[in-house]
Amino acid sequence: MSSAPTSPGPRSSGPTSSGSVSPAPTSSEAVPPEPASPSATEWRTRPEAPADIAAVRAVNLAAFPTASEADLVDALRADEAWIPGLSIVTVAPDGSVAGHALLTRCRVEGAPALALAPVAVTPEHQRTGAGSAAVRAALRAARELGEDLVLVLGHPDYYPRFGFARASELGIRAPFEVPDEALMALRLRPEGAPAPTGVIQYAAPFGV
Repeated sequence: MSSAPTSPGPRSSGPTSSGSVSPAPTSSEAVPPEPASPSATEWRTRPEAPADIAAVRAVNLAAFPTASEADLVDALRADEAWIPGLSIVTVAPDGSVAGHALLTRCRVEGAPALALAPVAVTPEHQRTGAGSAAVRAALRAARELGEDLVLVLGHPDYYPRFGFARASELGIRAPFEVPDEALMALRLRPEGAPAPTGVIQYAAPFGV
């Protein structure tokens, strides 16, 4: 198992199909964004449509150094862990797909939860809010579906902006060795039943 990302950003957010943590990005939204247009408040997001599948793969291929994350998305799309409406794309002004965030079913000791992975932004749109927009839209969609617990393996300087905190505070742990600060959890409905505790069971395509 490799270590957690060493620099922040939306390019990585979970175990790859081989069970390792995705490589860290070279630029990200966890540092002050460079002047860019559209701004974070202007990005348009929507659920992935069938016509977006090739573009989503292209975004993940551009964002990561290998095809592992792109292959993972394709495998998850064919898996029972896929939840319609929780694969979110960020759309650039020209209509192209600039970013992508994916939530799929995982479990914590058998109780349902969601895994946020991967999160990807094309290099030319990094540090513009495209990744944050996709993540926020995915979390809103999950809340509207009645989901509660979301888990992410990523950089601790990036994901807390969305409300994530150490999963260990809820008694949740990964099925592999990972720095405590890199595994995070978010309750979408904290007023509901207590969150489950125990070990995360990722969908089969994650390979862990």
